[in-house]
Amino acid sequence: MIDVTRSTTPRRGFIGRLAAAMALGVTGITPLRLEAQAEAPRTTGANPDFEAWLNKITGKHKMVFDAPEPNSGMPVVWPRVWLNTNNENYATTDAQNSAVIVLRHGAIPIAMQDAMWAKYKLGEVFKLNDGTAPATRNTFAKPILLPGTGVEQLLVKGVLIGVCNVALTVYSGAVAQNMNLDAAQIKQDWIANLLPGIVVVPSGVLAVSRAQEKGCAYCFAG
Repeated sequence: MIDVTRSTTPRRGFIGRLAAAMALGVTGITPLRLEAQAEAPRTTGANPDFEAWLNKITGKHKMVFDAPEPNSGMPVVWPRVWLNTNNENYATTDAQNSAVIVLRHGAIPIAMQDAMWAKYKLGEVFKLNDGTAPATRNTFAKPILLPGTGVEQLLVKGVLIGVCNVALTVYSGAVAQNMNLDAAQIKQDWIANLLPGIVVVPSGVLAVSRAQEKGCAYCFAG
């Protein structure tokens, strides 16, 4: 078991996570190799799927929820609170507003189906419990605290959810090293088993910045 979410650096930063992963036995993955693995294929233009996702941000009110950590489920609670209070105060509907959630760094398991949590022991890897034991299912998929929360119901209501490609690459590489499996196959498995409706974005930070360029206000959710 590896813990790729703990480090002694401020706010458990990305570089700190890489150092922590290597210190905990992922010695074959150097920062340069991680960087090479995470680097997106070079293209001459924008990713059309990503641009199509961004072009859905058309609401009267717009907010991007930046989630680098699961934060007790707040990335899938606060968007519902924001939608509810917009609707109550400004006589809008969910469909008239644009809520965007960007899952990056340690929040990427929120995007995955239960089978991936069980197969790759994501509860142990990311230190996420279901009760007192490491989670073997995605507890963020269903409602948390309030009706209408959780990934599944937010997606039904038109909330846009993106998951960071760079984080998927880095963390699948760390898990592969620990399990002596092929990193590319694990990443492919993760992407194939995202909760339906979630889109892989080139990077979480790019998605956050581009959502703001589309008019979204910013909320730190993790």
